Amino acid sequence: MKILKIDHLGIAVKSIDAGRNFWTQVLGLPCEGTETVAEQKVTTAFFPVGESEVELLESTAPDGPIAKYLEKKGEGIQHVAFRVAHIEEALAELKAKGIQLIDEKPRSGAGGARIAFLHPKSTNGVLVELCERK
Repeated sequence: MKILKIDHLGIAVKSIDAGRNFWTQVLGLPCEGTETVAEQKVTTAFFPVGESEVELLESTAPDGPIAKYLEKKGEGIQHVAFRVAHIEEALAELKAKGIQLIDEKPRSGAGGARIAFLHPKSTNGVLVELCERK
């Protein structure tokens, strides 16, 4: 498996509008816009930082994964995403190494990315996302 870079840090927020103020007005980062990913019950906003990004995540449903995260842990870093060259190969390698996968196969993510999550039980409590972009 080849990890190319940290693709983004996912930050769970109650409101993208409220969160955006800090990232744009205080830190001066541009917002690339928002996107709703209906399948994941989330709206996202990306803020480029060098070759990586910060992703704000707002739930669109009370039973969505971000809503559940906010209930348990409150606002904050929800996951770290690593960009990989070949996501299927990466998943197969990790599975062969005994890593518990949340996603056995890649799914569609924001910005046209193909994504898959690793279970925090196998990653010392950190939700790890693999991300492949064309």
